Amino acid sequence: MNPRRTRNAKIVATMGPASSTHDVARRLFLAGVDVFRLNFSHGTADDHRARFALLRELERETGRPIGILADLQGPKLRVGGFAQGPVTLVADQAFRLDLDPTPGSVMRAHLPHPEIFAVLQPGAELLLDDGRLRLVVERCGGDFAETRVAVGGRLSANKGVNVPDVVLPLTALTVKDRRDLTLALELGADWIALSFVQRPEDIEEARAIIGGQAAIMSKLEKPAAIARLDEVVAASDAVMVARGDLGVEMPAEQVPAIQKRIVRVCREMGKPVVVATQMLESMIESPVPTRAEASDVATAIYDGADAVMLSAESASGKYPIEAVSMMNRIIAQVETDPLYRQVINASHPPERRADVADAVCSAVRCAVAMLHAAAIVCYTRTGHTSLRTARERPESPVLSLTPIVATARRLTLVWGVHSVRIDGVTDVNEMTAVACELARREGFASPGQFIVALAGLPFGSAGTTNLMRIATA
Repeated sequence: MNPRRTRNAKIVATMGPASSTHDVARRLFLAGVDVFRLNFSHGTADDHRARFALLRELERETGRPIGILADLQGPKLRVGGFAQGPVTLVADQAFRLDLDPTPGSVMRAHLPHPEIFAVLQPGAELLLDDGRLRLVVERCGGDFAETRVAVGGRLSANKGVNVPDVVLPLTALTVKDRRDLTLALELGADWIALSFVQRPEDIEEARAIIGGQAAIMSKLEKPAAIARLDEVVAASDAVMVARGDLGVEMPAEQVPAIQKRIVRVCREMGKPVVVATQMLESMIESPVPTRAEASDVATAIYDGADAVMLSAESASGKYPIEAVSMMNRIIAQVETDPLYRQVINASHPPERRADVADAVCSAVRCAVAMLHAAAIVCYTRTGHTSLRTARERPESPVLSLTPIVATARRLTLVWGVHSVRIDGVTDVNEMTAVACELARREGFASPGQFIVALAGLPFGSAGTTNLMRIATA
């Protein structure tokens, strides 16, 4: 079992109660999953250990690197409980939030987050229960906020609170996140997803703890992060367009344009970008998606996203295999559309910097188009050569060869990259011979077809991409 993907965009799928057996995980991988997401908002440490072990066993069975994304919960802001159960707030009524732990009523609720009160100003909005209820602050202090209900509804205990108008003085890593991060690194996660990133400093704080043991994916779901988008993307190793909370904190009509902007900036900087949330949500209960959902997935692919993600569809839905298969078919259909290549070429982003590696990768893109090469073969230790090649969105797939298994696993997220771990090569002739052999073995090229090999001299030195060689398989 050595499946070669015939598409470029990747699939991230969340593991959960519906997908945590060896048989289901294996079927998900064969159906098209490239990276498995473990959601640390749910499950115990033992649950996560078991899933890590299952995926590494599956990796050994398949002979293919499998990426694991550990998604940290982040700071969750919630109201407290109510003395007599859920309450119903009506428009224009007064409603108080405060630090008093006494159970709430229809007139007030406990909000155990002094950080919120510290930055509130009159006129600020508070969104409750995923934005279903809206409160406007009229008067506030260090331990309370007197609000007026703008949009009412039913409010029950522990519902979430969003504060879109201000930057909260909160670290992106809570006590729980730090504990979960320690576990994820101990188990060998390839990617760490940071929730509710607001500023580049949040990413640097996490990077100081992670210390290169895993790559960092910033989840963009706060207006504050969008306001500093270039800085946040530059500080990240990858980005997730987390449309759930982003759609709560910002008007829904703005989310599509923001999604395209994020994808564009990531492509310019050569950072992998994942589009997530509600992509095939109806398939939680239905074996087929809505036409709007299929179109949503297709739009992300036409825009050039590196990956699209399934959440509850694969974690707890009734049809996890069908959801992955459907996403796989949508991607494949888009990528065989002649318009797709026209769109990708037309949207090719300008270089944000100009160094030798960028020049070589740009030349590779041109050579592949002129020669209709069967594959691009990249030799890389850190993954940077493959990332820069993928940034060009070339017409041929990228066969990425590395002696480091962690690099092979991280690259499973990247557009067009088929990652293989091999022993290192020592000279140009050996590089060419190995590239041709593996291109044939992995099903990328037939004898006589062109391949384009990419590497750095001297071999084994990171950041030295400076060599392109054209050969025949």
